[in-house]
Amino acid sequence: MNLENINDHLEAYKNHDQIIDAAEFIISTFGLEHENFAGFGFRPELEPDRMLLTAEGEIGDRQMVMIPKNLFDFDLNLVVNMLAHEMLHVRQKAPENVVEDKNEREFQAYYEMLFHKVFPNVPDVSDFHKKFFGGKALEYYKRMGEGSELQTKYAEQKLEVEGLINAL
Repeated sequence: MNLENINDHLEAYKNHDQIIDAAEFIISTFGLEHENFAGFGFRPELEPDRMLLTAEGEIGDRQMVMIPKNLFDFDLNLVVNMLAHEMLHVRQKAPENVVEDKNEREFQAYYEMLFHKVFPNVPDVSDFHKKFFGGKALEYYKRMGEGSELQTKYAEQKLEVEGLINAL
C-alpha cells in the first residue's frame, strides 16, 4: 500500500474520530506489532505543533502506548517513526528481552528512527527531523557515561549517527 492510500485511510478514520483504530492501522501496515503491546490510550495534547507519545507499564509487563488525539494532524512519516519509537520500547520492556537502562533504550529507539533496522518498512523523516533525532541519540549516548560499557557497546552506532548528521 502506498503512502497516498494510507493517508486516505487515515483521513477516513479521522473523520469518524477513530484515532485508536488509525493508530492500530499504522501498527499493522508498517509491521510494528509485538505481543508485549497492550494497546493504545490517550494522553493530553501538548501544542498544535508538538506531540508526545509514551510507552507506559512496568518493565517486564505489557505496555500501553499513549498517544495524543491530534496524532494524525502531523506528517505521516513523522507519525510512523514516532509510533515505531514507542513500539521499540514495547519490545525493550518485554520479559524476554528487557533493556534495563533508560539511556540505552532511548539511544536504540532514536537510532531506529534514523536507520530502520528493526522496522524496515518505516519511511524516512525529513532531514530536519533526522538531525533532531540524531542529536537526541547522541544526547542519550553521552548520558551512558564517558567510557562506560554501554558507550563501548554502541560506539559503532554512534559513529553511524554522527556520519548521518554530518552528511546532512
